[in-house]
Amino acid sequence: MTFHNKKIVTLLAAVIFSAGIGICSREVCAAERVQPVDGEVVIVIDPGHGGTNQGTSSGHTIEKQMTMVTAQAMYDELVKYDNVKVYLTHTDDKDYSLKERAEFAQSVGADFLFSIHYNASENHSMFGSEVWVSCETPYNAYGYQFGYLHLESMREKGLFIRGVKNRFDDKNQNDYYGVIREAAALSVPAVIIEHCYVDEERDAEYIEDENDWAEFGRADALSVAKYFGLKSTLLGVDYSEYASKLQPASADSVVQFTLQDRTAPDVCEISLLECDYDTGELSLTVQAADYDKTLIYYNYSLDNGQTWSRLESWPGSNALTGEYTDTFQLNLTVPERTRPGIIVRAYNMADVYTSSNTLTFDQTFSKREDTETGEPQGASKDVEMPATQPVEHPRSSVGTTTFMPAAGEAQEQEEGVGLLTFLKFCLALVIFLFFVVLTTQIVNYQRKKKRRQRR
Repeated sequence: MTFHNKKIVTLLAAVIFSAGIGICSREVCAAERVQPVDGEVVIVIDPGHGGTNQGTSSGHTIEKQMTMVTAQAMYDELVKYDNVKVYLTHTDDKDYSLKERAEFAQSVGADFLFSIHYNASENHSMFGSEVWVSCETPYNAYGYQFGYLHLESMREKGLFIRGVKNRFDDKNQNDYYGVIREAAALSVPAVIIEHCYVDEERDAEYIEDENDWAEFGRADALSVAKYFGLKSTLLGVDYSEYASKLQPASADSVVQFTLQDRTAPDVCEISLLECDYDTGELSLTVQAADYDKTLIYYNYSLDNGQTWSRLESWPGSNALTGEYTDTFQLNLTVPERTRPGIIVRAYNMADVYTSSNTLTFDQTFSKREDTETGEPQGASKDVEMPATQPVEHPRSSVGTTTFMPAAGEAQEQEEGVGLLTFLKFCLALVIFLFFVVLTTQIVNYQRKKKRRQRR
């Protein structure tokens, strides 16, 4: 094969490899802190709730007690830094309005107001850490740069990340959350830090006692120190370089990744890969896409939507970069003596879901015997598991990762996932035919060359 032909084949191989990977990512570069700060930094920490407003509670945890411990630990850590003043909006257990908290921050010339909170959900099923920021410029950019930095530290701690978000009040045309709204009205940047969910088992391990609550406060303080590029002679640390390594943002526009699009995911489909009626084991392919927001959770039903599994983190989900896996394999075990109807839901960052098609089966799954005793499984148990409940948690394996386009920049994709598969097939077919033609030409050339040599 000639050098020219080798170059063609090498180039085509590179094209095939890049097309087969199916991975896109958002190019993220470091940027300067958008928020200008001159001289001494003034930080105000607001322990959420207090007095008659206890906040959320679960078991032994009461939010107003947790936020006070976290805020005090955050304060104790930040006062160790040079050239900084730190305040708490309150240290007593009394009722303070959101306006009063914002007014206090303004009265001391706050550069930033950090409102400390813990989360809970109506169905006690959600989990993860998130930061709420203002809808208004330039405070949206300030909050985004801090929130991204802080949530990276929460992810390193092991928490699932729900993203940096804002919520717009359609009725009043301003920020939905009061402390952020009141602060913005007084020209004070503010964010709400929701550390985790107190009513969900996967987050509960992070908040077992006051030591855990205080540890969150110290983590918050470290994020603030990095955001402002603080130094501490007492601690022997210097985070000045971090102020120039933040995420790109503009004071003149809202960061698209913070926008809360309330529409449901665009696509959610399931198909059967394998099924064993004797063991109850089956494998599904789950395909989903949201062209506006990141997919963060999924759950499934085995009984046509009557009951649902707990929420699971969507494979490959990264609410900070907008990446998620659009196709993955889901392995389930179906209870015996049932004929399931399987549905999967895909949830986006706004906690809005889209349900898949229903996967049905033409026969009932068999009664299974214990491989050691030969007796029917579950025969020795006093209580039989209801047919509507899954008997084990799903296991997922990653497929291809797709970058979620930023809101407002995503092109219309009415053709859906099927078109992409068809185009890949056409590309592979064209490349195959090209190789066939190329090989034929090379063979014919060699034959003609030999004939000329014989003459």
